[in-house]
Amino acid sequence: MVTRRVEEYVETIYEVVEKKGYARVKDVSQLLGVGASTVSEMFRKLSEEGYVNYEKYGGVTLTEKGKKLAIELSKKHKALREFLIILGIDEEIADREACIIEHAVSREVTDRIAKFVKFMKTRKDPLCLKKFKEYYETGKLPECPKRKSE
Repeated sequence: MVTRRVEEYVETIYEVVEKKGYARVKDVSQLLGVGASTVSEMFRKLSEEGYVNYEKYGGVTLTEKGKKLAIELSKKHKALREFLIILGIDEEIADREACIIEHAVSREVTDRIAKFVKFMKTRKDPLCLKKFKEYYETGKLPECPKRKSE
């Protein structure tokens, strides 16, 4: 099982590699707010587990296994972020919270959320979201419209 720590490093390495083609200890250290020795140790571990190509005192790149995990994490993050935004959460907060949640939920949950997001995005300002916003802001559950047969 992949740990949250491994996921965070792989995701960070992926982001840096996407920008500059490789990641150095210093890059990851700054982004994660940890010491260089901690990053070097994790680079060695990730190399042993097959997630990165690592040369001491050099940069790292992701292996196919590492890229696969990073892309999966990126998709999870995007789905969770979009879900939180649909709920009306500020984009910056949604991004930060999605980063936390993505390491705790299963693929099954993320897949369901991703489908929900896709479904909701195909709707033009759906009534249910208006009703949810009203409920969130007032604390009062809106009444459902009566059906003709009632």
